[in-house]
Amino acid sequence: MKPSYDPQKEHRWRFRLVERRTLLVFGDLLAGLGALLISLLFWSARDAFYEFNLFFLLEHVPTWFYYLPAIWLVLLTELYNIRRASSWAETIKAVGTAAVLGLVIYLGLYFTITKDVLPRIAVVVFVAVAPILTLVWRYLYISVFTAERFLQRVLVVGAGRSGRILLQVFNDIEPKPFSILGCIDDDPEKIGSEIEGCKVVGTGKDILDIIQDKYISDIIVAITGEMYGRTFQSLLDAQELGVDITRMPLAYEELMQRVPIELLESDWILRSFVDENRVSGFYRVGKRLLDIIGSLIGTIIFLILLPFISLAILIESGRPVFYLQTRLGRGASPYKIIKFRTMWQNAEEDGKAEWASAEDERITKVGGFLRKTHLDEFPQFLNVLRGEMSLVGPRSERPQLVEKLQKQVPFYRARLLVKPGVTGWAQVNFGYPATIRETNTKLEYDLFYIKNRNLWFDLRIILRTPSTIFGLKGQ
Repeated sequence: MKPSYDPQKEHRWRFRLVERRTLLVFGDLLAGLGALLISLLFWSARDAFYEFNLFFLLEHVPTWFYYLPAIWLVLLTELYNIRRASSWAETIKAVGTAAVLGLVIYLGLYFTITKDVLPRIAVVVFVAVAPILTLVWRYLYISVFTAERFLQRVLVVGAGRSGRILLQVFNDIEPKPFSILGCIDDDPEKIGSEIEGCKVVGTGKDILDIIQDKYISDIIVAITGEMYGRTFQSLLDAQELGVDITRMPLAYEELMQRVPIELLESDWILRSFVDENRVSGFYRVGKRLLDIIGSLIGTIIFLILLPFISLAILIESGRPVFYLQTRLGRGASPYKIIKFRTMWQNAEEDGKAEWASAEDERITKVGGFLRKTHLDEFPQFLNVLRGEMSLVGPRSERPQLVEKLQKQVPFYRARLLVKPGVTGWAQVNFGYPATIRETNTKLEYDLFYIKNRNLWFDLRIILRTPSTIFGLKGQ
């Protein structure tokens, strides 16, 4: 190893995922501040009684107006997923959704707050300008910071099952979040072969040489079994050199925002959900308050929509308007979920639980619309008020399906550690599973939420839910 080689110096501009998020937040904040400045200039220019000076900013502008850039950042929460942020199509969609949501909030305030409290034109200018400046910044980010020279250069140590799973999910991602330059494995028979398109370039003793030859900035360790001593020592030497080393499960979580259940052991579940995840009393109280406030708002909307939806259901398919079904809550305790009826009467005459499909003949025309827009789920806010559900959590399932799936999907019952939710991390990221494999993927999102749940995570999921509704992703 040449003593002059310094990975930290060589790769100072190769941003890691957390650094990319920080960069995105900083750029979006500048865009929000720019929109704030333009709206203030417009406001002062339009008002003949004020000039744009310190007196105007301190005395005439309400304090809350200066929080608009921070509120804009919150509305953009969906775009802090690095994979989504690297896609121009996803960026336009997310910024548009944030603008629409901001406009809806503004219109709600417009009819309830007096003009003296709400500077209406200035808010409109901010809502109009912030998306434009944000799109300009995001276009710059996608054009510049997703280029090869800014990506991490990664070496995967381990070309077995764990490494293969990592490479499979990596190959499905576009655009690529980093560059994989090769794999390392201590099985000499694998040298020169390709694993999911990644060439095995050496064994553990070759790690330091490969770091220098390929300018490696990061190593992902994908070894689930015994590790040779020479490989372990090479990893320690690489870390001392300044190369970042990450275990495959953590890299998978950061990359996919879900956990790799195919690789999990029972002790991982205990460490993640017992030792590391004893939630605080503050979180439990805060979550319940959030549930109560959110469900009260949802119940008001439900009562407003009730006459119109009820009439549509009655005209097409008659009674009943509501559909009650037994679901399993926290700790597998049964409760009756309340939804608008979306299927024809006696849709399951044989009593067997079945997944609904996109072209399910049991679904009525009105029911199809309610499912697409998720309006059928608004009565569930009553379940939240009663404490049987939460605003955020895994999707509730029927006892028959839980009994079946826990035999086929590893760790499936772990999702019953928390209350089911009206929305959830799996719901906003994946949607409705139709196969066991898709159920595996959805469970990975559920377990990621359970492991990392906190109030901010709950708020992020709630803010991402409107894009699911506007996108008509229901089924």
